[in-house]
Amino acid sequence: MDDKDQVTNEAAEKEMAKEMEGVPEHLKEGGDGEVVPEETDGVAELESQLATAQQDILYAQAETQNVRRRMEKEAADARQYAATGFARDILSVSDNLQRALDAIPDGLREDEKMKGLVAGLEATGRELETVFSKNGITRVASMGMPLDPNQHQAMVEIPSDDAEPGTIVQEMQAGYMIKDRLLRPAMVGVAKKAD
Repeated sequence: MDDKDQVTNEAAEKEMAKEMEGVPEHLKEGGDGEVVPEETDGVAELESQLATAQQDILYAQAETQNVRRRMEKEAADARQYAATGFARDILSVSDNLQRALDAIPDGLREDEKMKGLVAGLEATGRELETVFSKNGITRVASMGMPLDPNQHQAMVEIPSDDAEPGTIVQEMQAGYMIKDRLLRPAMVGVAKKAD
């Protein structure tokens, strides 16, 4: 090293020493590395805030996923059961058509003038049943079945020696399901012990 470099290094060291005046020893290079308690508290507080923020993010992600699942289920249910209101309304049409067919006396069914009308009404009834089945609308089984309050509505008790008490012996109005939900309960008469 030449004299010029040595003088420059000494001048730099003197200038650095002036700058370091008043700086605590533990902050200087080669100090004992002791950390000031204020800094420890600050780091701990930041770590605590970070852990809280991470937990909040996990909760937010879980809530978002739950909302997404709930919305998907509601959308699927809406698609699957969209025709429920319309189906309930059309059931009364089906009931009236069946009542009309049941009201035609046998004599008129055999009359040549009425055969076309009766055949048309029966074909309409069959077509209506086909449309119901295509849309997942099925008739609730009633006659001879035990009363099920989830599918049947008991309207009257009928004394009977032939049927067990609680057995359906009369159907006043057919019940229907749409997929796995009750669309309309069957209105039925239930057997009771004869007096």
